[in-house]
Amino acid sequence: MKRVFFAVVLVVAMVTTSFSRELVAEGKTHSALGDYKIEMADNPVKLNGVDHKAFIISYQNSPLEVTVVVTKGKNCKNYVVLSDKLSVQYVCNENYFGVQMLDPSFEKDGFKTATAALNKSEYFHQKAITSGKRDEVENTQMIAAYFPMLIN
Repeated sequence: MKRVFFAVVLVVAMVTTSFSRELVAEGKTHSALGDYKIEMADNPVKLNGVDHKAFIISYQNSPLEVTVVVTKGKNCKNYVVLSDKLSVQYVCNENYFGVQMLDPSFEKDGFKTATAALNKSEYFHQKAITSGKRDEVENTQMIAAYFPMLIN
């Protein structure tokens, strides 16, 4: 009986963990949203007819979930940030990493930056967050920390 019970518990634990997303990083936002958690999205996100890798950011003190879609830019990867409240993109090149309004090419997928929801002062402060290139996880961590400040 003990073996059967142990086997059932083991199977339930394995099934439960197989449905959860892979944790990529955690950190602090230094905002009212509290700590953030970055996980790999279960499925790729389709933008402009192409599947892209995506991350899901969740916050400790908010139900807000943010999807960060990694796209290829000219010299570096760009990050399309999608949420119920605001959508923007973070772009990088050899000189800087910073925020921009969404490219008009994303409008056909239904995504556009709502300027009414955008904190314009913070937007201009985030035009150049850092210099140099970083990897996907580091850039996504910066997005997780800075993005909440863009929302009015």
